[in-house]
Formats: sequence, C-alpha cells, structure tokens
Amino acid sequence: MNISEVRNLFPHLKTGQIYFNHAAVGPWSSPVLDRINEFTIQRSGAKIENYQSFMEWNLGAKQKLGKILGAPSDRIAWVDNVSNGLNILAHGLDWKAGDRIILNDMEFPANVYPFLNLQTQGVEIDLIKSHNGIVDIGDIAHVITTNTKLISISLVQFLSGYRCDIDAIGDLCRSNGIIFCVDAIQGAGVVEIDVQKAKIDFLAGGTQKWFMSSQGLSYVYLTEELQNRINQKYVGWTSVDNAWDFLDYNLTLKTSAERFQNGTLNVLGVAVFDSMLDLFLSYGMRNIEKNVLDNTKYFIEKLISIGINPILKDVPEKKRAGIVSFKHNNSKNIYEELESRKIYCAVREGMIRFSPHFYNITDEIDEVVNVLEKILKGG
Repeated sequence: MNISEVRNLFPHLKTGQIYFNHAAVGPWSSPVLDRINEFTIQRSGAKIENYQSFMEWNLGAKQKLGKILGAPSDRIAWVDNVSNGLNILAHGLDWKAGDRIILNDMEFPANVYPFLNLQTQGVEIDLIKSHNGIVDIGDIAHVITTNTKLISISLVQFLSGYRCDIDAIGDLCRSNGIIFCVDAIQGAGVVEIDVQKAKIDFLAGGTQKWFMSSQGLSYVYLTEELQNRINQKYVGWTSVDNAWDFLDYNLTLKTSAERFQNGTLNVLGVAVFDSMLDLFLSYGMRNIEKNVLDNTKYFIEKLISIGINPILKDVPEKKRAGIVSFKHNNSKNIYEELESRKIYCAVREGMIRFSPHFYNITDEIDEVVNVLEKILKGG
C-alpha cells in the first residue's frame, strides 16, 4: 500500500482534522469499522454465540502481534491495561527486604505504581533522574548493585518522546542477572521491536494508542523462564489446562502465557485489534518506523525555524520515535487555539505534545507549524 491508499482508510482525514495525538488515543479506520460491523451483525442475530469467530480473531491477533514484537505467539497474553499487566510481574516474584528496582523520574505512572507498591514488602526503589527528557544508560549502570533485581523502563517516554536503547539495557541486565521489563505502549506500532534480540524478559503494551485499536485491551509478553519464576496470584477458569472440563477443578495451569488470562476477555477489542494489525504488517514496520522518524525530524526542524525548541532537538534520530514536545508558558491556551482549528495534540505537564503517525504527511506538519506561528504572534 502507498501512503495515499493508507490515508483513504481514515474517515477523520475527510473532515478537515489534523490528528497528532496518537500518544493518547488513536483514531479508528475503515478496517476497524468493518470488523465492528461484522461483530455487530453476528452478535445481533447472525451468530450470537460467535465464539468460533473470536477464536480465529484471537489466534490471528496473537500471531500478527508476535511478528511485530519478534515473539512466539504463545508467549503473549491479553490483559485489560498496562498497569494490571505490570502487576502480574510486580506481585508474582519472590521479593525479599532489601531487593532493589531501578525506575526513572520520567515514567508514566503505570510503570511506577505497581513497583512502588512493593515498598510495603521492603523492596527499595532507585529513581534515576532524567536530564532534558533523556534517561542515560550510564546513570542506570551507576546505581546497579548486587541487590538490583529488576529494571523497568519505557521504550519511548510518554512526555519527551525519548527512545531508550533497549538492546544496550538488555545486555546490561543480562550480564548482571537482572530482570528486564519494558513498557512499550508508546513504542510498539511506531518502531521496530525484537524482544529476543533486546533480551526483554517482560513487556507490556496497549492497543488504543499507536495501534489505533480499542481501549480496554492490552497485552503482555514474557519469557518462559520468567514465567516459571512467577507465583501467579490470581487465577480463573481459563487459566487452567482443561478449562472446558468445568467440574474437574484441576488447578493445572497452562504452560503458555494464556495462564494469565483468567476469564472472559475483551472479545470486541481482540477482534478490532486483529483487523488493525493487518495494516501494520502489510505496510511493514520498517516502513512505518521510517515514516514516523521522518515526520519527527521534519516537525522538529520546522518548530525550530519559528523559534520553538523541542525537547529532543539535539538528540540523534535513533533516540527519537513519534513524540515531539516543547515547553511553553501558555500551553493550555495554545492547545485550545489549535483545537479550535481542528488540530489535535495534547498538553502534558505544561508541555505541548504532538504525536503524528506514519500516515501523516509533511503538508499537515506545515499547516500546524504555520498556525502555531500565528498563535505565538497573537494572530
């Protein structure tokens, strides 16, 4: 598919909108609407108990997501959100007083609170200080001790857009016997990922942002080795091997990651995600990443040309992803002015945050920057 064909799949582009807020929630496309319509027809009478369709969508979505993550599909489990996904890890390990976890001060709270909560068990948190939106691997290495048990970091930071070197951090963790956990919600669907190459032990992500699917469906990946170390705190009827032998009550957990799917899933969410992943695979993650990085570089250069200094203006391209942020004293007013012109972004911590996707084009960026310049000049 070329970019024009992709853009034709998004109804919002026909309404005059410029949507640069994929880091919050992604727009729905015609493949999603078609799948919802198919689902609706089934559930409203054509096939009310559409379990067979769900099984096909479920298998398809996991296989497709596995290709994007570089993961076997049986190592992926559905969860409702990233926070609960990370809690599987946080509360499944055997912690001892004095064990340490390394985080940083730029993380979205979903990647902080599940681990902070372990302080009640005597676990200690080392919070790395970021610098100008960057988390330096040297600062991480500096605080590692023999008691460091886990490092958790976002592949792409939600505020600055900084993309960490997960391959290097993975090597660091593996050489020190540390569990490596990645929050990929701002990176998956944006840049290429290979969980095995990066030596990631546990990864959590969502489908509602850059994957442009539905809220209420997220996923986790974990290695079989790590799974064998987790004492699963919550189980349900679909966690076990013979789930359909209802009265057997045999608590033999599945060997796949599906053991963490304790009961009824977000069936519509899985169906939607399956349909959307076809677009990512057909266009290709390498091409998607190139488009995203090209848009990010162009956006940063255009903002600099009108006197705005994006957070990551001096960061190499390989340390960027799809988020472009800048500080301004009147961020709220700028946001409201942009929204009144059907330009959609976000305000986070006093920053304007733009997050264009691979289907966005430079003409849209030019228009946004031109409008910004007028707003800043009082026009």
